Amino acid sequence: MKLTSIAVLLASACSLLPAQALSTNMNVPHPHLPKMLVIGHRGASALRPEHTLAAYTKAVEDGADVIEPDLVSTRDGVLVARHENEISGTTDVADRPEFAGRKTTKTIDGVAITGWFTEDFTLAELKTLRARERIPANRPANTQYNGQFEIPTLQEIIDLARRLSQETRRTIGIYPETKHPSYFKSIGLPLEKRLVDTLHANGYRGKHAPVFIQSFEVSNLREMRGMTDLPLVQLLSASGQPEDFRLSGDSRGYRDIASAAGLLEVASYANGIGPAKDMVIPRDAAGNLGQPTTLVKDAHAAKLLVHPYTFRPENPFLPTNLRLGDPKSPSTRGNLAAEIRAFLEAGVDGIFIDDPAVGRAVFDTRGKK
Repeated sequence: MKLTSIAVLLASACSLLPAQALSTNMNVPHPHLPKMLVIGHRGASALRPEHTLAAYTKAVEDGADVIEPDLVSTRDGVLVARHENEISGTTDVADRPEFAGRKTTKTIDGVAITGWFTEDFTLAELKTLRARERIPANRPANTQYNGQFEIPTLQEIIDLARRLSQETRRTIGIYPETKHPSYFKSIGLPLEKRLVDTLHANGYRGKHAPVFIQSFEVSNLREMRGMTDLPLVQLLSASGQPEDFRLSGDSRGYRDIASAAGLLEVASYANGIGPAKDMVIPRDAAGNLGQPTTLVKDAHAAKLLVHPYTFRPENPFLPTNLRLGDPKSPSTRGNLAAEIRAFLEAGVDGIFIDDPAVGRAVFDTRGKK
């Protein structure tokens, strides 16, 4: 398809919702997306194996406004969606004798990991593999889909978002994350330019495009800011520090970035933050939800959106007082809706969620009796 045709299709999809007047502030609604975002975390990963076209489709069917692919590179430089570049937990590669010799040990972000890595496979080889449920103890129903789905490319995800935008008559955004960007740069497979070039080629341009680019590192977000004015989001872990900080000898950690002063610096290159949810509402000694921190208030003061992660329905991922049935069951679902409501009251602008239908129901009934 010609670039002009792609741009026309994207513009058509984006025009399905009326544009909203925007101020110069960053923490304002996208012109083509709702003010509060339900972000399908790796798709509807509570219901389908993560990072598959089936999971992304299910997320949109269940009300997600945005779908989130984590991006890694193949040996031939194609961006594909996997949570990690090590793929033994999310594909059937360990059962494929033709790839037995590819098993190896690598140091990724300072940690030795043994397995099979996307950068050792061409796209054609990866396409012969099939996805598997990553956490079967928590999601045994998802194992029925093992072996059914391919690893999708970024382009296939963009094509899906465009098609679903047309079918649903609402703009479906995408929220790609660069995974291990310093590592991929170190092996000659940098992610940044490939990602930005692909987005631009598909008509995603400008600060009001329905896309967010996210990363746990800082230098690659700054690098991409020099390439594009697409929205960028600084991810924040509850502990540790960005890998590029570690490599450069910078002693600051994520908690420093999340300070009021740190957030003002983030606002110089990014449009939002994606914090671990405990940074927004920590849990007390009993594991129950405590009181909100000042993070949302501080981020909004810096004109930054706040999209915390990750909201999951199963008991082990929920606060103690929101677990239902057998609290020790790895797969029994608890009261995820109550957790979401607490974060909405704390003022967040959207949530990364594994079961978008739950988030959609809470968002749609908020304020109703």
